[in-house]
Parts: sequence; C-alpha cells; structure tokens
Amino acid sequence: MIIGIIIGLIVLTLLVAAHELGHAIVARRNGVIVEEYALGFPPKAIGKKVKKSFLGKNVEYRINWLPLGGYVRMKGEYDASNKKGDYGAASYWAKTKILFAGVAVNWLVAALILTVLAWIGLPKIVDNQFSINGDSRTVIFEPGEVSIASVVSKSIAEKNDIKTGDKLIRVNNQKVESAAAVSRLIKESSDNSNKITIEIERSGNKITKVAPIGKGEKLGIAMGERKAREMLYSTWSAPIVGVGTTLQFTGMTFTGVGNILGKLVTGIVDKFNSSEIVRNGASQKLNEVSQSVTGPVGILGVIFPQAGQMGLQMILFLAAIISISLAVMNVLPIPALDGGRWLVMTIYKLCGKVLTKEREENIQAIGMIILLALMVVITYLDFTKLK
Repeated sequence: MIIGIIIGLIVLTLLVAAHELGHAIVARRNGVIVEEYALGFPPKAIGKKVKKSFLGKNVEYRINWLPLGGYVRMKGEYDASNKKGDYGAASYWAKTKILFAGVAVNWLVAALILTVLAWIGLPKIVDNQFSINGDSRTVIFEPGEVSIASVVSKSIAEKNDIKTGDKLIRVNNQKVESAAAVSRLIKESSDNSNKITIEIERSGNKITKVAPIGKGEKLGIAMGERKAREMLYSTWSAPIVGVGTTLQFTGMTFTGVGNILGKLVTGIVDKFNSSEIVRNGASQKLNEVSQSVTGPVGILGVIFPQAGQMGLQMILFLAAIISISLAVMNVLPIPALDGGRWLVMTIYKLCGKVLTKEREENIQAIGMIILLALMVVITYLDFTKLK
C-alpha cells in the first residue's frame, strides 16, 4: 500500500504539473509573463528564480511541501488587468487558448500513454473498447473466475460439502464462463433433471460433486465473479487506437458525470417527497452516487495500491484515465475551474460589461467553496470505503 500511495502521489503530481505547464507555455507564447511555476502546494520546500528559461525571464521554479498537483502564477491574472504582460491584457482568443491549454495537454498525455499501451498491452475494460479490425488483437492475460461467495445454511450446497471460497470450474460438464451462466445451468437442472454435477477447485485440488436437485429448488449459493483480464495489442494502428480510446473514454466520462449529477439532484429532491417509496428510491440513488465518486484518498489509498499489484501497464492505464478525468473536470462550467473561468469571461464580454477584480474574486470564491465542500464530502466517502 505504501508503494502504491507513493506511486499515486507521483502520478497525480505529474499529471497536474503537465496541466499547469500547458497554461504556462501557451501564456508565454501569447505575451503573458509567467512569474512562478510550482510542483505541489505551499509551504515552499525549495525554489530558484531563473533569469532566463523556456517560460521566460525571472521565473521562479518551486517545489512545495504538499505533494498534490501544482500551479502556475501569471502576471495580472485578473481579467481586468491591463498592463503589458498581464494575463488580463491578452486578447479574448489568447485567454481562451491559455485557459484550455491545460485541458489539451491532459488529453494529449492520455493519448500518448494509451498509444504506448496499445503497443505493449492495453487493458480492455469495456466490451466495445476502441480497436482497429485487422490489426488489433485481444489476448486473455488472466482468465476470469467464478467462486462461491457464501453458502445458505441447510441448503443443497451445504449438504453436499460445497463451501465458501470454492472456485467453480464446470457445471453439468459445461465450462463456467460467468456467474449468470452458472445461474442458468442451475435453473436448467432444477427444471429438467433431478441432479446437478459441479466441478470445483479447492486448495488447488479439483473435486466433482453430484447433488440431487428437485424442480424449482435452489442450490443455495451466492457467487462472486472476477472478470477475465484482457489486453489489446496493436502495431501500426497504435496511435489511432490511442487517440480513439482517449475520445471514447472522454465521452464515457462526460456521460458518467452527467449520470452522477442527475442522480444527485433527483436523489436530494426525492428525499423530501411525501411517498416513502420515492424516499427509499432517493436513498438508493444517493448511495449509487457515493459509490461512483472517488477523491484523492480513494485514489491513493485503494486504487493505486490495487493497480500497483497488477503491474506497470495498469499504473499507466490508470494515469491515462485520471488525465482524461482532469481534462473533463476542467471543462465543466464551475467558476473555480478553467471552464468556469472561461464561461464567466465570455458572459461578461457578450454582455459588454467589465469583469472587475472584485467581481471575479467573488465568483471564483463561490466556485472554490463549492469545490471544497464537494472535496470534503468525497473525502469522507473515501474514508468510509477504506473501513
């Protein structure tokens, strides 16, 4: 776990650092003075002001003590700033490019990682994952497994010495491919026969059980399923697969965020409904939301340690997914994020009004409060999952 957490911190910091570097490079290219580029958040650990660098003159490069992300500080970051070299003095188009440069870099990083993985082995996590027919091939890296999660007391399974933890190999001489298939075979035995043959693996030994089962009877087991780990391999089409997979997962992320927000809003509203049935449904929606979101604690404490056990490919794959998530989140119209800053700037420009420093600070403060509140809730949910 400790190694997983360290790897997670490094990956998260590098991805956010790449995001901020995108802002800095595009700002420099559009005449905006970059004053500071930092890894991590204050307090300061070490730093040095460089007279001349690729980000401009007298840029301070810092490493801070809190190793989560990073930031870039530009001269005159408020929209109303108008001195030469200020961010605010740049044109509307230049500011648009600066704001979305970080998002573009995160998508580029994801596409590059997924391109490399397409060559060396890209984890397949969805059935219709993007690939090129004729070049991409799927290899089962680790077969799936269906095992007994629990056995009902005094059931047919218990009476025939089928135990929790047994791995299901065959049912009625048919190879077990999924928990759903096992359920179907059990029902067929119950409806059409008076016995069921089950081959299990226990402590490395294969055992065959023949159990009587009457019409409509249940075997009395609950199953756990681990899906097969599959890898996609490509040659000449790897760059296409990398870009295509990035676009596919981006769409899936937008859809996922939309579903979560929809369930969150309807769940909160339905909680105040007079119907107990509707309120119970609201609780289920909110529970689904809590299980769907993960913050830094969950990523570092659970996801990266698990990915670390699966090897370098899973760590790289997770880094690509997080990079896509960072891009998607920063496109959203939340004032404290890039998309929100652009939306506020655009609204004021279309309305012909001046976005003063005071107004911008108030809007960004509201957005930051919302983000911090969400982070507190998500962090709490992460800790409950660690129990």
